[in-house]
Amino acid sequence: MRMTHSAGKSGKYEDFEGLRERAVALQREGLSRRQIRDRLHVDNNDILNRLLEGEPPPEWTKRPNAKDDLREKARELRLQGWTYDQIQVALGCSKSSISLWVRDLPRPERQKRTREEASAIAKRGWEAKLQLRDEERQRTKRTAAAEVGQPTDRELFLVGVGLYWAEGAKSKPYSRRERVTFVNSDPDMIAVFLAWLKLLRVDPSTLRFALQIHETANVAAAEKFWAEHVGIETAELLKTTLKKHNPSTNRKNTDENYYGCLRVDVRDGAELYRRIEGWWYGIVGAVTAADLPNRT
Repeated sequence: MRMTHSAGKSGKYEDFEGLRERAVALQREGLSRRQIRDRLHVDNNDILNRLLEGEPPPEWTKRPNAKDDLREKARELRLQGWTYDQIQVALGCSKSSISLWVRDLPRPERQKRTREEASAIAKRGWEAKLQLRDEERQRTKRTAAAEVGQPTDRELFLVGVGLYWAEGAKSKPYSRRERVTFVNSDPDMIAVFLAWLKLLRVDPSTLRFALQIHETANVAAAEKFWAEHVGIETAELLKTTLKKHNPSTNRKNTDENYYGCLRVDVRDGAELYRRIEGWWYGIVGAVTAADLPNRT
């Protein structure tokens, strides 16, 4: 068979089989395809492919494939029971590539956990969720507190009226007792109530304080706590009222932070009580009247 194709400056190609023998010999000597093409003056890649058909290229011309190493490592890890996510993090390759590389391998058995291990994992997850909820709760509280700012005297006055009418002692038609008595377990409520009395110019000397607490609590510690909170000596407290313990009652306020309730009395407070009642119903009447045009 004679080659009839031109070969540039070299003229006609010689016999194909003879040219193939020369091309194969050059490749076996270690020449690259480009070197063979230049040596034989073969400018047509199709013909060069036919000349070298079936002959492997020299080892030094083979380009290493980085993915071959990743593939082997991925298969090795998969056989060790690793998940796609774990392999992806370890090797930095895509899940789609991993799936192609290991799809012929058996799926790793799902790890079995004891009841204790499962419970511990669930507990950690729940604790993390509770922490996030608490952080969100605290952010909301801080934002709301900042919205209040510094209250005016009138705002404190109105707050105090509502506070007393919700938590303070009130006279009843069947038991008329016009006296100012406020009892609460929340130190902040006590602080606001005392600030309100100060705004009303109530004489501090008319104030009396007494502790009300369960007999099983640390009475001495509670008396000390409340005395310091309102700024008096413990000896100035009136006689503490002890509540008898009822074993059938499932009380929650039994820890070291339980200080019972503080009762605040205003001596000779009948006149003040009447004013408080009048202020309260004045608020009710104003709000009700303002709402009348909107009623259907």
